[in-house]
Amino acid sequence: KTFARDMVTYWVLFSSLVPISLFVTVELVKYWHGILINDDLDMYYDKADTPATCRTSSLVEELGMVEFVFSDKTGTLTCNQMEFKQCTIAGLQYADEVPEDRRATGPDDNMGIHNFERLRSNLKNGHDTAMAIDHFLTLLATCHTVIPEMDEKNHIKYQAASPDEGALVQGAVDLGYRFTARKPRSVIIEAAGQEMEYELLAVCEFNSTRKRMSAIYRCPDGKVRIYCKGADTVILERLNDQNPHVEATLQHLEEYASEGLRTLCLAMREVPEQEFSEWQRIFDAASTTVGGTRADELDKAAEIIEHDFFLLGATAIEDRLQDGVPETIHTLQEANIKVWVLTGDRQETAINIGMSCKLLSEDMMLLIVNEETAAATRDNIQKKLDAIRTQGDGTIESETLALVIDGKSLTYALEQDLEKLFLDLAIMCKAVVCCRVSPLQKALVVKLVKKYQKSSILLAIGDGANDVSMIQAAHIGIGISGMEGLQAARSADVAIAQFRYLRKLLLVHGAWSYQRVSKTILFSFYKNITLYLTQFWFTFQNVFSGQVIYESWTLSFYNVFYTVLPPLVLGILDQYISARLLDRYPPLYGMGQSNSSFKLKTFAQWIANAFYHSIILYVWAELFWYGDLIQGDGKVAGHWVWGTALYGAVLLTVLGKAALVTSNWTKYHVLAIP
Repeated sequence: KTFARDMVTYWVLFSSLVPISLFVTVELVKYWHGILINDDLDMYYDKADTPATCRTSSLVEELGMVEFVFSDKTGTLTCNQMEFKQCTIAGLQYADEVPEDRRATGPDDNMGIHNFERLRSNLKNGHDTAMAIDHFLTLLATCHTVIPEMDEKNHIKYQAASPDEGALVQGAVDLGYRFTARKPRSVIIEAAGQEMEYELLAVCEFNSTRKRMSAIYRCPDGKVRIYCKGADTVILERLNDQNPHVEATLQHLEEYASEGLRTLCLAMREVPEQEFSEWQRIFDAASTTVGGTRADELDKAAEIIEHDFFLLGATAIEDRLQDGVPETIHTLQEANIKVWVLTGDRQETAINIGMSCKLLSEDMMLLIVNEETAAATRDNIQKKLDAIRTQGDGTIESETLALVIDGKSLTYALEQDLEKLFLDLAIMCKAVVCCRVSPLQKALVVKLVKKYQKSSILLAIGDGANDVSMIQAAHIGIGISGMEGLQAARSADVAIAQFRYLRKLLLVHGAWSYQRVSKTILFSFYKNITLYLTQFWFTFQNVFSGQVIYESWTLSFYNVFYTVLPPLVLGILDQYISARLLDRYPPLYGMGQSNSSFKLKTFAQWIANAFYHSIILYVWAELFWYGDLIQGDGKVAGHWVWGTALYGAVLLTVLGKAALVTSNWTKYHVLAIP
């Protein structure tokens, strides 16, 4: 009975040793950090009237601990404002602006570049490529899901699901093929002064797995044709044997990619009536499938008819980098943050953009993995790993390595027996570029790093619906409020308008939040342990009777009145380093990455400090009060006066500690720590 009674007694005595108020304090501090992010004018994008928005303040301190950043390219690093710049049709290149040293010397020069005026002339004058040009521009004007809208001045504005489609349709308009109307079962275009209606028979929609879109029309001449546009990897493998311009087109694609342009291949074929009738029954059956297999059935149906194409050519669309992207990526790398870019673009385009945004540099050694089989992928990765590991003379350093891997090889690299090998190679590199990847692969890459790098904080940033899975897979998701809607921004923890704002978000707000939250938690434990350990030392003097040193009201007021403001002020206003210095010296960010302010050693030091202060306070109070205090009227002050005096000494010590750990002083600090 005595033991049970003592357990209950000391449970009550030390019930506030762990500060319950800490939960409220930390939540208030984090909420305020979210407000600071929202109100930061440096992260306000005035062109779109878009401020930064912190949607989840509960993890703001993790912004100061990020070690990996996974970024989409289009719309995240680039502006996502597409402009139709060049194209290749039947082996001839055309461009809006042609450099003097690249200008074609004759109408059939397949080495130089013709201007768009030559394209119009070739079409009008019956050049050998006129039919291919006609089908090429017809495809641009018809094979899409764009909706035309008439404004007040009777001008057509195109509402496109993606900026790529809008740019292609506008490119067709600029070249004389004007998409004017969409009906439920047909589209109308104007070309050469004539209005033509194409009866829409079926659409095989684009998705991230197929990487292509097809539209089947009954053309004005009565023939059924399928027009298809998509990534070069999927179009080229579906061509027939009668394609004389494949080599020239491939060469042009490489040139476009080296300039950082986004490319699409265009192809078509005539479909015999009987073949179409048989296929339509399969397609209609797939369309009416009920359940989760409908998309798969439609993809299978599309696969049946998408074959034996004739290659018309390819398009090249420019999407320039956002302002400040190269400087931001360079700064993040200086802060020892590894940046991985995951894009659906072809390898050459991804490398060119990587160079442009300073993710890659000329002195880097590019480790390229683009194999066709799992065995070849394993051999490639293993050879590169062995070469790096066997360099005992230090000639290969991680700072000079960059990994580039395409989607097919990544599919094999993400398999269970190869994933660790792939990750070992990727971790050794300063930068990683994954090209031709699907949204699912983006998420799988993040999950892979998360699986093996358990102590690292991962951040994913993107702007479109195809980035949502990647954003949700990371510890922290950043959404760009861009041209592709708000799906990414709404599913993310923090939404910003431009990639360059990530620099201040991490290096300043993240670093401050980490330090502030750490200091708030450590100080809250310190102040409670200092007070309640004096009660613990007193138990040895009162022979474990359960006698209390302090008045009950003083204990009640300790956390809710006397010491409530110091941790709040430390958590909200403390700046251990100014924003200017944090931005100027990115390596300072490493304090959060190493968790130096809240590791076990740091916590133990604060607890040991609380032990030391409590012992000093209690011993000095005992020595000072030894023999008790005689008041002016001759009476003995007694136990409660001694306890209140000790309480006052503890309070002064705790407030003094708060003053010592304060990095900067404001009028609010003076009010909170008198």
